Amino acid sequence: MNQVTTIPIPVEAETAKALTDPRRLAAVGRLIDRMVHPVGGDDPLAAILEAIARDARKAGLTDQDIEAELAAYNAERRQG
Repeated sequence: MNQVTTIPIPVEAETAKALTDPRRLAAVGRLIDRMVHPVGGDDPLAAILEAIARDARKAGLTDQDIEAELAAYNAERRQG
C-alpha cells in the first residue's frame, strides 16, 4: 500500500488559498504523483493529460462537456 507524505511546495499566495479546499488539494497531489510516476509513455505531461481525460470520462463527462468548459474558461479570462 502506498504511503502518503506531506511535503512543502512553494506556490503563489492565491494558489495556496485555493488549495485550502481538501478536494482540490487531493487532486493536485494526484497530478504531482502522475508527473513523477507517469502512467505509460515517457512524456509526463502527456501521461497526466491522458489520466485526467480518463478520470473525466469515468465521472461521466464527454469531450463536448470538456470543450464547453474550456471555452467558458477562456472567455472568462479574456474578459477579466
